Amino acid sequence: MPTALSAVLCAALLLMVSMGVRQSTGLFISPINTSTGLGIVSLSFALAIGQFMWGAIQPVAGAVADRYGPGRVLAAGLIVLALGCVLTTFVDSTFGMTMTLGVLAAAGSGAGSFSVLIGAASRRLDSAQRGQAAGVINAGGSLGQFVFAPLAQKLIASVGWMGAMYAMAAAALAALPLARALRAREPHPQHAAGGDGGLRRAVGDAMRDRSYLLLHAGFFTCGFHIAFLITHLPGEVGLCGLPAEVASGALALIGLANIFGSLLAGWAVGRWRSKMILFWMYASRAVLVLIYLASPRTEWTFYLFAIGLGVTWLATVPPTAGVVGKLFGTRYLATLFGLTLLSHQTGGFFGAWLGGLALEHSGNYQWMWYADAALAAAAALVNLPIREARVVRPVAPAT
Repeated sequence: MPTALSAVLCAALLLMVSMGVRQSTGLFISPINTSTGLGIVSLSFALAIGQFMWGAIQPVAGAVADRYGPGRVLAAGLIVLALGCVLTTFVDSTFGMTMTLGVLAAAGSGAGSFSVLIGAASRRLDSAQRGQAAGVINAGGSLGQFVFAPLAQKLIASVGWMGAMYAMAAAALAALPLARALRAREPHPQHAAGGDGGLRRAVGDAMRDRSYLLLHAGFFTCGFHIAFLITHLPGEVGLCGLPAEVASGALALIGLANIFGSLLAGWAVGRWRSKMILFWMYASRAVLVLIYLASPRTEWTFYLFAIGLGVTWLATVPPTAGVVGKLFGTRYLATLFGLTLLSHQTGGFFGAWLGGLALEHSGNYQWMWYADAALAAAAALVNLPIREARVVRPVAPAT
């Protein structure tokens, strides 16, 4: 099905850019702090607002895409992302950073992210193909982290953080043809298929569903974990007396490992229940954090820790989207999956913000690591009661 395949590949490449830019922002904290003197708490708060905004825009962008198609939503997101990066270089206050990095850049990245892209691709595929498509799209985001983290670090070192921000903006604008390609392939908007009333009913039914709410709870803790690490891993590396290249290398390894993890997750959702995949993913995170806390803080500890975490990093997306699709179908998948991403990023707000407060008040991240491990274990457990039928594998015809 060439049209479906090209849509999936375009979505993966677009996510590579939007997530690559977004997942590199933690590398800018130290140079921006040195340049502006705003302090770690202020910058952590700005990025925490960004975590929440990235999630808050997802159901809105998803609803617009569900009604009018994804192309225009994606193009607008890339333009706003570029604008946020550029304007960041002109501000030197907490409010300014909050508006540029925390609102504009995050909202732009969110509008060009999972809910719209997976929703757009899912409409072109049958149920057996959706998990693999979500894995491929998700792998694109992981490839973006692998490419953009070391690139951003090299640019910061060579042309300064402002020049690196301009490069991030240019990359976002260069991805606009991908949004146009998705727009050219999208079906006609389904204005008559339920309209706003159908969307409201779908959201109301979902918010009364216990399994959907449990999925939200698990995804909240996932967001806490990822935002804490993406924002404060460079700071943790610095506290250990290691060079900044170790942080960018670790972030790149997370992205590289998650390419494998995302493809594996996409393959697995067609063979096992998604809630069990999520259980083992979250449980592995708790174990890995405890192993890290018991290990010496060396360069290789960070690299091995990054690879281990990277396998599940954003690989939670295909099984989470899979559960939503099984529970409610694909008509409003972008909106309903977008709402789970809002819960994810609400957790992300606390992960980014509390990490900064922990460093300010105690001088390290020790209690944040304990909280991260505890929440990962809780996320594993809340997925078990989710209502999900066993996967029925197709039986090969007799020869």
